[in-house]
Amino acid sequence: MPRPPDDDRRPDPDALALAATREGKGRLKVFLGMAPGVGKTWEMLAAARRKREDGVDVVAGLIETHGRRETIAQISDLPVLPRRKLTYRGREIEEFDLDGALARRPQLLLLDELAHTNVPGSRHAKRWEDAIELLDAGIDVWSTLNIQHLESLNDAIARITGVRVAETIPDRVLSLAADIEVIDLPPAELRARLVEGRVYPPETAQRALGGFFREGNLAALREMALRRAAEHVDADIASYMRAKAIAGPWPASERVMALLGGDTVDAEAVVRHAARLAAALRAPWLAVHVEQPGKIVDLSAAFSLAIQLGAETETLTGGDIFRQTLAEAERRNVTQIVLGRGRPGWWRRLARRGLAEALARRADAFAVHITPRPIGTAKPVRRPRPPLGVWPWLASAALVALVTVIGEVVRTIPEEAMGMLFLAAVVVAASLHGLRVALFAAVLGFLSWNFFFIPPLYVLTISDTKDVIAIFVFLGVAVITGAMASRVRSEARTAQARIESLRRIAGFSRALGAARTEPELLAELAKQGAGITALAAVLIKVGDDLVIGAQASATPESVVELDEAALAAARWSVEKGEPAGAGTATMPSAAWRFLPLATPQGTLGVLGVSVRAPLTEPEHQALDALADRAAVTLERLRLAREAAQSAAQSETQRLRTALLSSLSHDLRTPLTAIRGAAETLRTAWAQLTPETRGDLLSSIEHDTARMHRFLANITDMTRLESGEIVPRLAPTELPEVVEAAIARQENGLLILVNIPPDIPPVRADPLLLEQVLVNLLDNALKYSPTNGTVSVTARREGAEVAISVSDEGIGIAGEDLPHVFDSFYRAGRGDRVAPGTGLGLAIARGFTIAMGGRIEAASPRPDAPPLGFPGTVITLHLPAAAP
Repeated sequence: MPRPPDDDRRPDPDALALAATREGKGRLKVFLGMAPGVGKTWEMLAAARRKREDGVDVVAGLIETHGRRETIAQISDLPVLPRRKLTYRGREIEEFDLDGALARRPQLLLLDELAHTNVPGSRHAKRWEDAIELLDAGIDVWSTLNIQHLESLNDAIARITGVRVAETIPDRVLSLAADIEVIDLPPAELRARLVEGRVYPPETAQRALGGFFREGNLAALREMALRRAAEHVDADIASYMRAKAIAGPWPASERVMALLGGDTVDAEAVVRHAARLAAALRAPWLAVHVEQPGKIVDLSAAFSLAIQLGAETETLTGGDIFRQTLAEAERRNVTQIVLGRGRPGWWRRLARRGLAEALARRADAFAVHITPRPIGTAKPVRRPRPPLGVWPWLASAALVALVTVIGEVVRTIPEEAMGMLFLAAVVVAASLHGLRVALFAAVLGFLSWNFFFIPPLYVLTISDTKDVIAIFVFLGVAVITGAMASRVRSEARTAQARIESLRRIAGFSRALGAARTEPELLAELAKQGAGITALAAVLIKVGDDLVIGAQASATPESVVELDEAALAAARWSVEKGEPAGAGTATMPSAAWRFLPLATPQGTLGVLGVSVRAPLTEPEHQALDALADRAAVTLERLRLAREAAQSAAQSETQRLRTALLSSLSHDLRTPLTAIRGAAETLRTAWAQLTPETRGDLLSSIEHDTARMHRFLANITDMTRLESGEIVPRLAPTELPEVVEAAIARQENGLLILVNIPPDIPPVRADPLLLEQVLVNLLDNALKYSPTNGTVSVTARREGAEVAISVSDEGIGIAGEDLPHVFDSFYRAGRGDRVAPGTGLGLAIARGFTIAMGGRIEAASPRPDAPPLGFPGTVITLHLPAAAP
């Protein structure tokens, strides 16, 4: 295949965008090893010293020497950044000083052990996050990493070594590395280092030799490290080729592509062959289908098999399958192409233009594998051609008849011009109705032209050379225009199907996103599934069983009936997280197709659709998109529900703890005093003076009143939360209510009142307003200093009256102000802890809101003296009563 000129090639925009994002940032180099002790840190320090000799400003940000003499010796003359000291659990720990590194701004900074977890209190939880901030600041970073710390390999490492690694880094961090240098060491040599005590102390080394550092474990880890480095290099090559618009492939590593569809007879055989080839080459592979207009083939089973065997899948659209295949192979840097022998059409066989033959002859940059034709395979199932009906034939005949009538009426039109008119009718028929109708119109038009307008008139003769040429011209034009029109219509239908699929997927997102509960989501999911296949059901995993969460049908008479075969397919789909049932490689005889609702936390259930006819490719794509979107939405709803339940449980536990704490303190203290006073009176009544007996009885009365207030607060809060309190609003005079509230205080003489005589009445419930003021005054008196005063003031603010209660106490910290009206919340006030439950202000807020008002707290007071305590002012706003 001749390659296009270099000027026609353009760099990949994604590759250019990736390169642009890295401009101005530092470069990350990772020294990658299979296990501790291979010499990563030593090699990094040795390379850094060579850089410093070349004039590069190198600083050792943090090096973990683990007491190894060789590593310590390598640091010798390198500048070392002072460590930051943090206190954690009573111990002083030295950590990497990120701010110091940013202030120092060396050209190259060494940061050992990329997967390290920082001490709590550091800016970032992980050291790799420190590295990313340094890279963003334009500082080059060198670091070390063992392969077992990659997150994606965590499960595999645990199976191989029996050790679950706690400290991991996301794989994307390694992909940020501009360079990866593998520090390789044969397993036997590493084990010898352990025996010599060069890695761990002798007693630790002996345990490690029989555990993590077994020779088989090290060999597997070594292969993982080398393979991951090779994958990184391969990705760099592909990115470079795309950015430079270099035509592939570059056979630096093998990559296999399975070509499905086209002339291929058995796509699944191609998939199996490609999987075996990729496994033998230990190479990645992908399955590609080039969708052609009018040739939509059902490849769902082949694609499902490819996914099961570890392939990446992709569907392309294009008329020229040969060019599309080579373009995709070059873009993906593929080296091996696998396709079936196929059965091309008769004209392709005559011209030797089958896809397999064309690739074998002209794809000279690739190794082409043509699989044997399976015995007993049938032709690919194609979408049946829709019947035309009678109207296209009648319309074409009418068009030819119209041209004939025009010619008969206007006899001055030359016969050659009439031929052009009949030819135009053929073109119109071809454009509207395709090749078959075009051929019919061509034959009918030629016969009409010959019979009515070519001498001898009204006689059908084909005796002249021009008659023969005319009929071939008519037929040729009909074939060409009909074929072109059919192709255009097929491409239009394909494009329309794609647009409809995208529209449907967008509709899925809107419909599923509108669901607020899980039942609503499942019902909407079943409805959308039924819109594609007429009958759908959603099965949700409950424990070890599956239950039908929702079902829907496009017609009322359709009923969801799942037989044993369908249920077995559904269970398999949930267990394996893969499609099962009709049209798949697993239990294809079932009448239902099940798609797993898979999430990173596991499979939550399946979407089942009744398959009565083979699904088209757009329908497959729509169902896959629907299942994926539903899984994400279902997981989001469940996480939101769990978060709400967790928050409610936490709040309930907090309130329970606060209530128990209050009960243990605020009831025990007065009960203890009452008990003591009562015992004293009972046992020493005669010995006590009347004054002492009076004091003890007063103490009992005081503590009993305190307990009564405590229990009343709890009762009031319960009534508020249950909605039992219904205020009786009426015009209320403030002075009377304030005097009543002050009378209920023990230290009422310390309260100053300033209510102007022109203050209008407020619209409130007098009893609730009195209780609000009692709670505010009680709170202010508790937190005022000895002999401090509390002020009650009122002022008019538009249609409201503002009533303020101010104290001269130590005030409320800014972080506590938003919470002072929460139940059981008690703001920190230094060493002084006043008795109380934390319910007084919460009740005051509840009563105020119930009366249609609002309440707020401020600290310090606006009028607080410069040298005194800041104090607190709590203001409630109530609507003024109408005059």
